[in-house]
Amino acid sequence: MRTTLQPRDRELIAELALRVTTALTQERMKSLGATLTKVNDHDVAVSILSAELLRLRADAAIGGSGSLLSDAELMDFALEQVFGLGRLQPYLNDETISDIHVRGCAPVWVKRRDGTREMLDPIVDSDQELVELIRHIATRHTPYERRFDSANPELNLQLNDGSRLFATMEVAQRPSLVIRRHGFDISTLDQLLQLNFMSTSVAAFLSAAVLARRNIVVAGGTGSGKTTLLRALLNEIPANERLVTIEDAYELGIDRFEDLHPDYDALQSRPPNTEGVGEIDLVRLTRMALRMDPDRVIVGEVRGAEAFPMLLAMSQGNNGSMCTIHADSARSVVPKLAAYIALADTGLPAATINMLISSSLHLVVHVENTEWGRRLSSIHEIVDVADSYVVTNSLFKLDDAGNLVVDYPMRHETLELLIRFGFDPRHVGAQKV
Repeated sequence: MRTTLQPRDRELIAELALRVTTALTQERMKSLGATLTKVNDHDVAVSILSAELLRLRADAAIGGSGSLLSDAELMDFALEQVFGLGRLQPYLNDETISDIHVRGCAPVWVKRRDGTREMLDPIVDSDQELVELIRHIATRHTPYERRFDSANPELNLQLNDGSRLFATMEVAQRPSLVIRRHGFDISTLDQLLQLNFMSTSVAAFLSAAVLARRNIVVAGGTGSGKTTLLRALLNEIPANERLVTIEDAYELGIDRFEDLHPDYDALQSRPPNTEGVGEIDLVRLTRMALRMDPDRVIVGEVRGAEAFPMLLAMSQGNNGSMCTIHADSARSVVPKLAAYIALADTGLPAATINMLISSSLHLVVHVENTEWGRRLSSIHEIVDVADSYVVTNSLFKLDDAGNLVVDYPMRHETLELLIRFGFDPRHVGAQKV
């Protein structure tokens, strides 16, 4: 169990971290131009820490101070301050934690991967210290300048391990920090099967749908498994296809699967700099992606005007493209997409927007947090547009026992298409004709 730090321990760790940081800076300056050998900061830091601990002991700074930590523990904590993220680092190192919620200097709440929640020790001693920690993170984890202050009260970025960080200040009673950690180890339909996320029939259906180049929207609420499912679907795409992914933060992790997707480009949006210029939003990235000769375009999350160029891409030959969207049901996806297209200020009437949606999308897959855990809860097929309304067919749904079952019969042309890509019609109680 993690040792609870006493005030004196924190002072010692802060002092050691300061000394090491200063000494490291001096070492780097000495090495500049003097040698081509790269300085190993970690090894140098350990050597410096050992010397500084001896120096502190000689100065009687530790003796009789009431410290509860051993030399090894002091060094570990100091290294976390220098190279990691201080008292936040142990929570990031804990693979059982999926979400971290920090509110000022209050106790930290975490959500574990099994769905349980737990209250843990605070990571800062004051609200201002949390603000400073967030600024430190922004400096270390972004390639361009990012402000976090009264004029820029929110911060959205990705940590080195792929976790997504969101922080706010001065829009609530206390500054807050939320970190969502993505399990890149869950990346296939087979793994989701083992987690009871879906049935064998549905996994076979989705695999065939990807191979048949169906355009798919994965919908659901926050933390329901949208990105995880999209990653698994993405990894069903053959290795000889060129992919372009578009994200606010690199959550899909396509770079971790280069053996499966050797030809890809991963695009990420960028906020404006401190002068208010240089922003690249998802709309612009979507247009960029279409010029990069993609076989498929994968949008991490659609939530605005980028829906319009994405649907245009899907309807103009980039079949097999996919995205996620926040929605509370499969049926609410179409009106939500229509609203997003309206944000693009296209001037298109509602009937034309619905025609675009019906001609672009093939399947809507909905996932949710249920009483049985995370589940794929329904799959709808986009059938047609009639009287200015998009017509859908519910193919699979959850029954009262939490099992995903066939709802309505699949259209003959859809079934025949999937059969050509390896789908066994017996999965839906049909016979091949």
